[in-house]
Amino acid sequence: MGQRYSEISDKLKQFIEDQKIFFVGTATADSRVNISPKGMDSLRVLGKNRVVWLNVTGSGNETSAHIQENPRMTIMFSAFEGNPMILRLYGNANVIHKNNPEWNELFSLFNPIPGARQLFNLTVDLVQTSCGMAVPFFDYVEEREQLKNWASKKGDAGIKEYWLAKNQISLDGKPIHIKDKNA
Repeated sequence: MGQRYSEISDKLKQFIEDQKIFFVGTATADSRVNISPKGMDSLRVLGKNRVVWLNVTGSGNETSAHIQENPRMTIMFSAFEGNPMILRLYGNANVIHKNNPEWNELFSLFNPIPGARQLFNLTVDLVQTSCGMAVPFFDYVEEREQLKNWASKKGDAGIKEYWLAKNQISLDGKPIHIKDKNA
């Protein structure tokens, strides 16, 4: 059944790369727990204990607010086809904004996605697998294009306006600092 590892093996790296969706969990000491589904070919395994994912503009920005206060992050993958398995990566993350020195190098690992907002750099300290036998099968059809189309229509200036209007404060009133860090 479940296994624990101190690093991402080549087999688990391949499993991660094969997934079309993953889920990110974060919280501060006194906030709501936030769990967000992610996709769009936005995650890269950079080593046995390092994962980076590209975050795009959305309706909220809870993950960024949480990580700036409490770096704990869990990323979960689940097999929706083939053999059952759930894989969780536990660790500490930091937020990398467009004006951070690491941005250009890490952003270049991804195909550009309109509305790119920030990167999250996760240092993995625990890898856990579990059976996943209760997870149903789902068929992947295709990526949704609505978010990319929306961001393209807004353009860079419109995205920044959206950040100011919608991405400054978390659900729990925690500051996100996106205006300051993406100037």
